[in-house]
Amino acid sequence: MCQIESYQEMFERVKEKGEGAFIPFIVVGDPDFETSLEIVKTYADSGADALELGFPFSDPLADGPTVQAADKRSLSSGMTTKRGFEFIKCIREYTNIPLGLLVYYNLIYKMGEDEFYKAAMECGLNGILVADLPPEEVGILLDTADKYGLDQIFMAAQTTTNERLEKIAEMCTGFLYVVAVMGVTGARSELADATVELVSRVRCHSDLPLAVGFGISHPEHIQNVLSAGSDGAIVASALLNIIEENLENKEVMLQKVGSFCRQLKEATRHKKIEELV
Repeated sequence: MCQIESYQEMFERVKEKGEGAFIPFIVVGDPDFETSLEIVKTYADSGADALELGFPFSDPLADGPTVQAADKRSLSSGMTTKRGFEFIKCIREYTNIPLGLLVYYNLIYKMGEDEFYKAAMECGLNGILVADLPPEEVGILLDTADKYGLDQIFMAAQTTTNERLEKIAEMCTGFLYVVAVMGVTGARSELADATVELVSRVRCHSDLPLAVGFGISHPEHIQNVLSAGSDGAIVASALLNIIEENLENKEVMLQKVGSFCRQLKEATRHKKIEELV
């Protein structure tokens, strides 16, 4: 395996090609360890520039029913935090693109902050986003992330004030996760104008790469957020829906996942020309 690509290197790579970054998400172990690994490999082979991985959690407050169902399938298959790190090691043997982990703080607390971040580094992760830990409470995690060479990633939402954006931008490394919608995760049919406005506002407060997630479920959504100034798009529920709808036929599942990923990556190469406001 080649040297692990950093987020900075990845965003520069896609920018040089005139593209945006396509970042698909999966709950580790959904629907089971081996199938989940095949799905991730399909992501990597179908245009993913980076991967966002979620450790399953019993009470995922930021997530809608699609991710909750994926969490339940993963936990039912026997996934644990320890097995999650083993899973990431398997991915790292397959690809050198950036790997980010979305996790709830309870899992870090239970394992111990230093031990968790050390395990994250050893398995080849690039960064960690703690979904339910506000910047004001991050405390020692910043030093722990720095100790193990990991990016600490934060979210910015429509309710985030400009003053708070400044603080988040100072602490965040790797990229800044821009939350596209009010509420929890889940596929949406349309992208609100407020999302485009938020991307523009965040861009004024940070030079970090921006990746938009929550509700990004169509190629035109990706085109819109890239045109607004985002550097990438994170797609979760739309892909998890394909997994859930094809649990009885893995071959069809992988085929559909790969096809949809290629469509989404293609969208990063064709930004809309008209000005978005």
